Amino acid sequence: MLTRWPWAPKPLRRWLVKLGLRTEEQRAWATYDWANSAFQCTIITAVFPVYFSSVAAADLPPAVATERFAMATTLALAIVAIIAPVLGAYADFAGAKKRLLGIFLGVGVISTAAMVQIGRGDWLLAAVLFVIANIGVSGSFVFYDSLLPHVAEDAEMDRVSSAGYALGYMGGGVLLAINLAWILEPEWFGLADAGVASRLSFISVAIWWLAFAIPLFRKVPEPAVRPNALPPGASPVMASFRQLAGTLRELRQYRQAFLMLVAFLIYNDGIGTIIRMAGPYGQEIGLPQEALITAFVMVQFVGIPFAFAFGRLADRIGAKPSIFIALVVYVLISLVGYFMTTIWQFFLLSFMVATVQGGSQALSRSLFATMIPKDKSSEFFGFFGVFEKFAGIMGPLLFAATVRMTGSSRNAILSVIAFFVVGAVLLWMVDVEEGQRAART
Repeated sequence: MLTRWPWAPKPLRRWLVKLGLRTEEQRAWATYDWANSAFQCTIITAVFPVYFSSVAAADLPPAVATERFAMATTLALAIVAIIAPVLGAYADFAGAKKRLLGIFLGVGVISTAAMVQIGRGDWLLAAVLFVIANIGVSGSFVFYDSLLPHVAEDAEMDRVSSAGYALGYMGGGVLLAINLAWILEPEWFGLADAGVASRLSFISVAIWWLAFAIPLFRKVPEPAVRPNALPPGASPVMASFRQLAGTLRELRQYRQAFLMLVAFLIYNDGIGTIIRMAGPYGQEIGLPQEALITAFVMVQFVGIPFAFAFGRLADRIGAKPSIFIALVVYVLISLVGYFMTTIWQFFLLSFMVATVQGGSQALSRSLFATMIPKDKSSEFFGFFGVFEKFAGIMGPLLFAATVRMTGSSRNAILSVIAFFVVGAVLLWMVDVEEGQRAART
């Protein structure tokens, strides 16, 4: 029976059900993808990287600006990787998934809004705020992802996860299109120039992110704490630290889930590097800012049907083979990036990314979710977050090191292929059915 949104017209509710969002809780959960994708699009991918290179770090050589942006990304992800497992275990013990999500959401929103203060030459301020905002958004993902097993049954996780990514493409794309209009034609909106428009876009992200996060907090219930989860006399904090060692030992019982984590660590390194470094790389090789932002808007809207398509493809052939298809496309993307010199090649690369980005990440999330126990979802997704963030660390770090050694980002783009190949080999070794049996047991 369909759980309704009272304010939504019946055709919209029926459409959401067809997309895989069957219940009110699933739709409220997926709305957070719509909310945080504004940050992913405007801050991580499109506007802020270009603003960092062309304004905040305008007095630095282009290669140095790219290197410092990559190092700021590395630092932010390293901090989240260190704290995520402890926070994940604490959330399971204390029943605090939504509370911790709210704390990290607040950190991210405030630091994003503060980016309005960044002017020419303020590369250090820009880097610090970027680090803090990334900690906010990445930390919130640990608890957001951990709610997936509680709002969806095993058989529907692929479609619910993919639908969330598709809504994220849509939400991020809508706001990015608005931001693009501000930046390209600031006088239409009474703005002084593109710099003012860019800073206004940072505030719009903070408002958008906060406003569309509200449905999750209102409609998704806090999952119940498992009985006798907390040892007698122990505090949730102390139990969380003790649980880390226990979880590492317990991963032996979930070998397939652990192998999936390692495969994800490798291939997601390549995915994250392409997402985060596309803007600075395009800026470095001389592509105009307007073309870069337009291409990123295209990615958002082209990605919507492909994210849904990957959810349906997983229903037919399984999540694992669908991820393999995405990794093959990413190898081709790396080759296009290596030889890229013109705007049309950047648009081709962007279109190819749009076809696989949402699907590959959504299916990785849902495949892992089917191979872990539900009552420890935050704890296990804390480790998922660690692997995801360390993947994000290695790619930008390699990128920065290659730029320092060669003076160009082109070789770093080509080296990303190794992550996709090695990750695919490890993913091939994952026995999904065995992993799901272990989670059910």
